Amino acid sequence: MPKLAAIDVGSNAMRLAIASANERGKLNLIDTARESVRLGADVFANREISNQRLVEAMDAFLRFRKLINAHKAKLVRAVGTSAVREASNRDYFINQIAKAAEITIDPISGEEEARLVHLAVVGNLRLKHRVALLVDIGGGSVEISLANAREVLVTESFATGTVRLLQMLEQKKHGDRVFRQLVHAYINVSDTRLKKELGKHKIDLCIATGGNVEALGDLRVQLCKGKSNTSITIDEMDLILKKLESRSFEDRIKKFKLRPDRADVIIPATIALQNIAYQAHVERILIPRVGVKDGLLIDMASKLQKAEEPVYHSQALFSAKLLGRKYDYDAQHSMTVARFAVQLFDSTKKLHKLGGNERTLLEVAGLLHDIGYYVGMTDHHKHSYYLIKASPVIGLDDSQRELVATIARYHIGASPKSSHGEYVELPPSEQTIVNKLAPLLRLAEALDREHANKVKQLHISAGKKLTLRLRGRGDLLLEKWALARNSGFFETVYKRKVIIA
Repeated sequence: MPKLAAIDVGSNAMRLAIASANERGKLNLIDTARESVRLGADVFANREISNQRLVEAMDAFLRFRKLINAHKAKLVRAVGTSAVREASNRDYFINQIAKAAEITIDPISGEEEARLVHLAVVGNLRLKHRVALLVDIGGGSVEISLANAREVLVTESFATGTVRLLQMLEQKKHGDRVFRQLVHAYINVSDTRLKKELGKHKIDLCIATGGNVEALGDLRVQLCKGKSNTSITIDEMDLILKKLESRSFEDRIKKFKLRPDRADVIIPATIALQNIAYQAHVERILIPRVGVKDGLLIDMASKLQKAEEPVYHSQALFSAKLLGRKYDYDAQHSMTVARFAVQLFDSTKKLHKLGGNERTLLEVAGLLHDIGYYVGMTDHHKHSYYLIKASPVIGLDDSQRELVATIARYHIGASPKSSHGEYVELPPSEQTIVNKLAPLLRLAEALDREHANKVKQLHISAGKKLTLRLRGRGDLLLEKWALARNSGFFETVYKRKVIIA
């Protein structure tokens, strides 16, 4: 099995982890490295990465590349979080790094960041039958998620990352004392939103990740006589915060042995974590000492076991149902349509020759095809497109979500045309996927035309013709009429006549 290298391009620093994986995907960590390149200092102040910071980043990536080559790691993936995805010149930055080190940075969403952290945590701690509050404190944002052993249940991103606060609240201009007051005030503004998210769920344990959190664990051993750096209590955080606030930046470096790029952000990080712990009513926070890079390694290892890039089926369906509830969807109808769409997909495999990823995309499109009714009945299929495209679905990346949105857009109305911008903008390979999946969704929608779940059994025969035999309550005349009326799209794409029995 090849060696793997994962790089987390954060707002405060860049981190590399290299590991080997056995045939079962079990990882053995070989080496790690960290480079203090604070991209967020530029982006959160000026919206772009400066030339000086670009040079620092290029140098860091060249050192990463040297280490990767020394270990003969063949599979490399780098992801960028808040600073990279928000930089106005991110494409230029990514291209220059790729030219220098032959490593391409993939900007990821906050939801994907939360998924990777969840993978890392689940790989380190047992969450069976427990709901965990996951708190990832980064330089650009604080990601707060509720999760169990299988899925991220919900995730929210708060713009209270440590480097962002330094830049936005202008620490150097105000000085330490006023800056700390501003941090407390700014974080307290998020309390209402945080209470709303946390108030709905019973939390069994709280888990925090990020470099600052790990530093707090180390300070617990140093200042509180704790035996372990893998957990911390609210009282211990309060003691540590008072000691940190009583010292100058220079003293924090000398007295507490903190790196310069940690000594200034540790205070806002502690305030943020303390505030979350109070709101969640937890006394102790676990520190597994893992992060995005570790989740990325697990993700890469899992993909080695599969012939194709996996779509995270269970996670994507769970998140889609949450999104559907947000927009007050007809759950029974949506699940019925999704079930029929998957059945049609499975029965026509020899015709479309698509795989498991596309099957999941079709199922998600079936669940979300009608959420546009939340906006209005007229052109609801177009409203569904915009809502799906604009709404995070954990387990799907941006391109997969856009595919789902486009498939859902064509569950009724016109077939794809060259005048439809959302369709034309897709790469040709993705247009083909839409052309093959949207007709199946349209037939599935027709099978529950009345939203009454009348069709109880669907028998499908796919050969030179597509024969659909319906069994259920009543004569099913409306469903058969709807199928006949909506079969043209399928017949045009697949060159097969639809027979309804």
